[in-house]
Amino acid sequence: MSIAQRQAWGETVSRLAGLDDRVIVLDGDLATSTRADIVAAEHPECFIEVGIAEQNMVGMAAGLTTVGYRPWLSSFGVFFTQRSLDQIRMLVSQTKAPVRLAAAYTGLLNGSSGKTHQDIEDLAVMRAMPGMTVLAPADAAEVRAATLWAAEHDGPVYLRLARDAVADVFADDVGFVVGAPRLLASGDDIVLVSTGVQTSRTARAAELLSGAGIAATHIHLPTLKPLDVEALLALIGEAETIVTVEEHSVLGGLGGLVAEALAERGSGARLHRIGLEDRWSESAPNDFLLDKYGLSAERVAERVRGILGR
Repeated sequence: MSIAQRQAWGETVSRLAGLDDRVIVLDGDLATSTRADIVAAEHPECFIEVGIAEQNMVGMAAGLTTVGYRPWLSSFGVFFTQRSLDQIRMLVSQTKAPVRLAAAYTGLLNGSSGKTHQDIEDLAVMRAMPGMTVLAPADAAEVRAATLWAAEHDGPVYLRLARDAVADVFADDVGFVVGAPRLLASGDDIVLVSTGVQTSRTARAAELLSGAGIAATHIHLPTLKPLDVEALLALIGEAETIVTVEEHSVLGGLGGLVAEALAERGSGARLHRIGLEDRWSESAPNDFLLDKYGLSAERVAERVRGILGR
């Protein structure tokens, strides 16, 4: 089992802060949860506690970029994509400011904090934001690589991070090429496309399907925007059935992205989207939520068998 993504992010940014005095972290009174406290402890001169004032935090970060700083913002994803969205739109996206949004506690698995804190529409919101790079790494190793890439990028970045650790997908030395899909498995029966920490569960689902005699191609998209569409379509090939799996609404996120790519190619493939339907989530333990919304490895495999009639 890997360490949590938030831990990997905190450690990586702290290391960057020790190497580059332009790196600074602004936190929204959630440092112990997001692990921005690692930076605060190791490099207090690179840390600003803004408090519960996310809109102000975005404005401060945008201003800091004008004098050469390369800020990271640390908070829960829902506070970026909902509470401070106007500031992100006006001060960051429209100015192309190199502000990096480290969005912790995203997705469904934040039920212990209450459904108000769950963010199941963030990918759709940020995908539609002009100029915004949207990253959804699968595990801690990919978080480290994506964080290093984002640190050098000269525009806005939204980095989707999960609270809890998931099974490792990649080795520690994994690289990161923005926009590039990753092929995790090859099979002739069906294509599975996943993103973020859902990739770990989908990889397990592919193993369960293999045990049932179903060979799946599994593609992971760590970048939702920009995306090398031609590379994705090349990996999909002439597959007749494609299933997207995301810990997010089925509207506007990964499923929408793949649907757009297939439609523009004029593909006759049948697309099925696994994720949250057009409804709000709820407060509950993680395993219960994953099972209820069909995102556990077992439920994903069960859904795929149903799609194939097997």
